[in-house]
Formats: sequence, C-alpha cells, structure tokens
Amino acid sequence: MALPTAGTGGEQDQFWPLPKYYFSVDIGSFTDLPFMEVNGLDIGTDLIEYRHGNSPSHTPIKMPGLGTASDVTLKKGVFLDDNQFYDWISQINLNTFERFDVVVRLLDETGSPRITWNLNNCFPLKITPAEMNSQESGTAIETLVLAHELETLSSD
Repeated sequence: MALPTAGTGGEQDQFWPLPKYYFSVDIGSFTDLPFMEVNGLDIGTDLIEYRHGNSPSHTPIKMPGLGTASDVTLKKGVFLDDNQFYDWISQINLNTFERFDVVVRLLDETGSPRITWNLNNCFPLKITPAEMNSQESGTAIETLVLAHELETLSSD
C-alpha cells in the first residue's frame, strides 16, 4: 500500500481521501437508489484457537476461521407510494421469497466507482419506519436491515 505524500498544485487532488458522502446503491434491478446512509459493510473472520496438550508453549495457536460479514443497514427518506421494502419483507414465508444482490459503490468526484461492495443473496431482516414527533422539524427516514451470505470487495 502506497502512502500519500504531499503534492503540489494539480497533483494535490490525488492525495486526498475519497469523500464518504458520494455513493450509489443498487438492489436487484433497481439502480442508483436514493439512500442517505449505508452502514455495516464489515468483513472479518472468526478466530480459531488451538493448543495440544503436550505443547511447550502455554498459549494457543491462533488461526483464521470462517469468514464473517455484518448485517447491512440502509437509511433513506420516505416518499409517497414507496412501499417496495414493506412489500419485500411481507413476502418472507418459509424461505420462499426472492433474494437480491446489492451493490454499494463509493464514488470519486467524477462519479466513477472507486470501491465496490457486492452483497449476495440479500433479504430484509427488519424495516424500521420513520420516527414521528410533532415537536421536531426534519425528514421522515426509514431504515432497512439486510442479511447477506457473501460479501466481495473490489477497488475499481
């Protein structure tokens, strides 16, 4: 991994980190959906510890185990006649519902994808409707939590 160094003039732009506010989300055949927030794109691995009984070391050996991926949380504004997520979660019945692939792209200043997360076989775990409060100004925001089976990451 190359570490950025200070640039001068026109070179300087390549040394700035990507902004986190410019991204796109596709769910199945629906592209560039208007989400305001994406969280939980964590990728990890389980830890396996092992120590055999006659080991001279008093600490276990540590090895990587199965891969893990967090549930992904998406937040978006509530729009008129926008019930797709509620329709999707209401179809869940004994694993007979349609799963979708989800693609999240972090974009550069030109709108080109620079990092892409591919989430496979997604289905909704939970939908949280907008909080309503007559004493506050603000936008109605709903939350969708997705489970998925496999996450791949690529740098474009």
